[in-house]
Amino acid sequence: MEKEIKITGKEIVALGYPSAHWFKDAIAFINQNQLNQQDMEAYLEQFRLPPEMELFKKPISYSLNIQAENEQEQDNVDKVIATMDAVMRTPTVVSGAVMPDACPAGPVGTIPVGGIVATKNAIHPGMHSADICCSVMLTDLGDIDPKIVLDMAHQTTHFGPGGRPRGKQFALPTELKEEFKNNFFLHSERGLSLAQEHLGTQGDGNHFLFVGKSSLTGHTMLVTHHGSRAPGARLYSQGMKVAEKFRQLISPQTLKQNAWIPFETREGKEYWKALQIIRKWTKLNHELIHDTIAQKVGASVENRFWNEHNFVFKDDDIFYHAKGATPLNPKFMPDITGPRLIPLNMSEPILIVEGDTTDDNLGFAPHGAGRNMSRSQHKRNLAHKTNEQIFEEETEGLDIRFYSNEIDISELPSAYKDADSVRSQMSEFGLGKVIEKVMPYGCIMAGDVDKNAPWRVKRRRKQKRK
Repeated sequence: MEKEIKITGKEIVALGYPSAHWFKDAIAFINQNQLNQQDMEAYLEQFRLPPEMELFKKPISYSLNIQAENEQEQDNVDKVIATMDAVMRTPTVVSGAVMPDACPAGPVGTIPVGGIVATKNAIHPGMHSADICCSVMLTDLGDIDPKIVLDMAHQTTHFGPGGRPRGKQFALPTELKEEFKNNFFLHSERGLSLAQEHLGTQGDGNHFLFVGKSSLTGHTMLVTHHGSRAPGARLYSQGMKVAEKFRQLISPQTLKQNAWIPFETREGKEYWKALQIIRKWTKLNHELIHDTIAQKVGASVENRFWNEHNFVFKDDDIFYHAKGATPLNPKFMPDITGPRLIPLNMSEPILIVEGDTTDDNLGFAPHGAGRNMSRSQHKRNLAHKTNEQIFEEETEGLDIRFYSNEIDISELPSAYKDADSVRSQMSEFGLGKVIEKVMPYGCIMAGDVDKNAPWRVKRRRKQKRK
């Protein structure tokens, strides 16, 4: 009787395959089917990495749908162009675009906020960043007092770090839980626990809960803005680690922040599935907040629509990485139920838009007003005033609340680009047509959650004792 030959990872590595998570399944398949050398090599070919790829000598051309209207804006635009030029030398890139709300988001070579980068058969985790599927949802609550809605929203939602405490958590649906369990990137016990705890939370930064009235019907509208919280951040962190391994093997010249996972690999296909699961979780997160508020105030849901503005969208073998850009093209949103939402700042109307895909916009519109300077620089510019003075001046006539009870001036209207300028450039560059507006009544944001962070409190006490 012929003795069975057992293949190990050593033989696979010797054939030129770097160690990877698919080795276990491949070894089992080869041994169970007793593949000969020729059949084994043919079977393994599906896992072979592409040849090493070098940076393009010049940036791939991209559309610049932005223009500066003053010296400060020119500095911002120059920085956006510099970083986008570096991104567009990445060897997977095929096209790109920049929106009017663009601003730098890290070292040169990092995709800017308001940037769209299209790549072939490659998913770049750094181009969607940690806030995967940051998105906005609108619910039309009909003829109901906006103050009642905002009051109940304040009791219902959750801003700041961490998840909801026990007893106030929403249930993670069984079907979605199973999807987490069956995905290579999402199946950990810690990940499942965070998916449960963070449902119904909105985080901090520029995330908000906005209440206003339709410019057409006068109906009260509830709008939320947030992403995938800890579940998305964990996926991003794992994706960057896997992408870095591929970068070292395929394209060591590529900047670390632009490392990619080849889609045709098992890791690529699992990561793509994980992104879709996180997308479902994030949409559910919005829905739970909206439905709970509607139920508590006794309002009927007359209409609802939703869109991401920070995600990866697939069209055949091209992956569109939108780092803060609103999809206009229906092909990017299989569950589309209405027009798109573009918030500007707490004192401005939220724009409801629709539009056509062009060569310049690649099927996208801006995602907001954007910034011309960092949060810290904005604070330094206003250091001659108290936070209370700035708040009163910029929120007059509005019901603005900070969940932490600490004013965050870096989220007040003056921290953002001029809204009229963004709207004007949207029209000039063909980036969506405004069909309706949600006129502001008030909103809730996290506020300065770091002010009373434990380490800050400890430091203040120490300084006081001295």
